[in-house]
Amino acid sequence: MIFSFPFSRDSTRPVRAQPDTMNDRQRMVDTQIAAKTLAPSQNPPPVIELRHLSMSFSGVKVLNDVNLSVQRGEIHGLVGQNGSGKSTLIKILAGFYSPDPGAELFVNGVSIPLPLQPGQFRRLGLSFVHQDLGLIPSLSVTENFRMAELSTEERWWIDWRKEHRRVSATLSRFGIELDPTAKVADLSPTDRAVLAIVRAIELMDSELDRTSATYGLLILDEPTAFLPATDKDRLFEAMHNIARARASVLFVSHDLDEVLQITDRITVLRDGLVQGTVDSAQVTKEALVEMIVGRHFQALQVQRAGIARSTDAFAVRDLYGSLLQGISLDILPGEVLGLTGLAGTGFEEVPYLLAGVHQAAAGTLMMQREHYDLREMTPAKAIAAGITLVPADRQKEGCEGSLTVADNILLPVVSRYFARFRLDQRQMLSDVRRRLDQFQVRPPRPELKYQALSGGNQQKALLAKWLPMRPRLLLLHEPTQGVDIGARQDIFRLLRESAQLGCAVVCATADYEQVATVCDRVLVFGRGGRIVELAGEEINKERIIEQCYMLMG
Repeated sequence: MIFSFPFSRDSTRPVRAQPDTMNDRQRMVDTQIAAKTLAPSQNPPPVIELRHLSMSFSGVKVLNDVNLSVQRGEIHGLVGQNGSGKSTLIKILAGFYSPDPGAELFVNGVSIPLPLQPGQFRRLGLSFVHQDLGLIPSLSVTENFRMAELSTEERWWIDWRKEHRRVSATLSRFGIELDPTAKVADLSPTDRAVLAIVRAIELMDSELDRTSATYGLLILDEPTAFLPATDKDRLFEAMHNIARARASVLFVSHDLDEVLQITDRITVLRDGLVQGTVDSAQVTKEALVEMIVGRHFQALQVQRAGIARSTDAFAVRDLYGSLLQGISLDILPGEVLGLTGLAGTGFEEVPYLLAGVHQAAAGTLMMQREHYDLREMTPAKAIAAGITLVPADRQKEGCEGSLTVADNILLPVVSRYFARFRLDQRQMLSDVRRRLDQFQVRPPRPELKYQALSGGNQQKALLAKWLPMRPRLLLLHEPTQGVDIGARQDIFRLLRESAQLGCAVVCATADYEQVATVCDRVLVFGRGGRIVELAGEEINKERIIEQCYMLMG
């Protein structure tokens, strides 16, 4: 096969070449990228440009003739519902997927043959930070930062003092002060995210230096999903520093407020098609939502229950955890109770302590006439008592990704389908299909692997696992994390319907807008076990934020 690359008009250089090996081909690409990026130009080419990008699975197009470009020094947003094609596009750039014929990729104006080879994205100056960050908690900041180089360089010994100084100097360039000897497990969520991003920039810089290129692209896929809302400004400042230096940013997020705040332009995907690219400063959130969902969007309007306290309340008394310091609260059947606060106040511990996933240092739970010592609570005891948990990390803690959707949904009740020493497969399939339809899980395919579902549909499948059991107490931690705006409204609706059936719903989240949208009462946690209760007209985003900071004094 002959690959054609546009060289300069110097007659000593070939216009066409026929490389014999992948290394030869890559050297030619490196030379071209360097030539393009070093050449002065009043109208420099985009850092990356995709043309006519399509991708099909089993004959179904998940990307259809997508065109996307990111300019130099730009922070470019990519938004769309779960299943719109964002993840597929990113995996094509990472070399995981091969697009349909006809797709074109240009990096700094140089045509790059598709599909990309594994690892080729690094040599092109592309770097990725995914939602799980890719850090090893048991290793230090320096070890995580320098892992790739240290594992490939031939050394008899490592000068750790020198490595620590090097990492500290790199972090300081972006205004970040971290102890290079600290274990990643001991860092705050924000510091972990910043570390992963700066590490990605360093890897990208080393490749740009090697090719003498000057511009790279940092691709951030939901990097703020696990961050407290109040800590995101630090991350955004780091992103601006990146864009001011030598890289552009492609920022993928479901949080439209974040996207509008941080980006210069935004491209919207829906059902694999580009709906348009807009200037962030010129578009409203409402217009962006309409582009994403394809229709005028009506947000859920909650009629707050205003339920009177009664002897049926679930009473939590003197609960201690790793952060909680002797808090007490009541949870009323038929209400959605929100728990929120700043990072470190312990509100996020409550669901896991009540469900027996984490062991409480002390505390009791009273459910009518039943009393539970929370030091001895286990997940099995909790389920038997009618307590169910929907954790924030649905992939690792909520379901088993390698099993089918049907296996995951029916796992808690599989014993019901045993008859004459065998499973009634026909009845199981019928029940699963009914649940998928009821909870609007897409695609409604019981045989599909759970991990193949989009984030929003994974969450709805998890609710389809627990809600038909009619739990007495439903506990959720960040229930709409990484979920698009359409699926988010479906989840809110399901929580309200469960409460109307008499279930007590507890929603622990750092998303203040979510709390204000869906909850009947809100408990704002502060330092030292202090809690403020908000109800009725007091429940709004501004009031919640105000109380978060008041309680930290």
